[in-house]
Amino acid sequence: QVQLVESGGGLVQAGGSLRLSCAASGRTFSSYTMGWFRQAPGKEREFVAAISWHGGSTYYADSVKGRFTISRDNAKSTVNLQMNSLKPEDTAVYYCARDARLYYSGSDYGVGRFGSWGQGTQVTVSS
Repeated sequence: QVQLVESGGGLVQAGGSLRLSCAASGRTFSSYTMGWFRQAPGKEREFVAAISWHGGSTYYADSVKGRFTISRDNAKSTVNLQMNSLKPEDTAVYYCARDARLYYSGSDYGVGRFGSWGQGTQVTVSS
């Protein structure tokens, strides 16, 4: 059972930046697509960004495209989310997630695709 531990959340003013990190346990990290999701109060969990198992492909929700950057370090079993130009509507709990399937390269990024989740880290953007 993989463990995913997020860090880096906090309070930031609009226009500021934060960098989230997710550390994964186990030795198969490089075999899985990794993703970031977020959930605001009263809303459903939504896709933010994903990076393929080999790191060569990245995908973003339209709402964060051009502002957020996902990256991974397979040697360190970490995935990061650099968030720039933050807006109050980015306020949410951010979750790291691992694909349920090895080496899967599909273009569906719904919650159901990801089988393992971290505990989440709070990001609050003040106006």
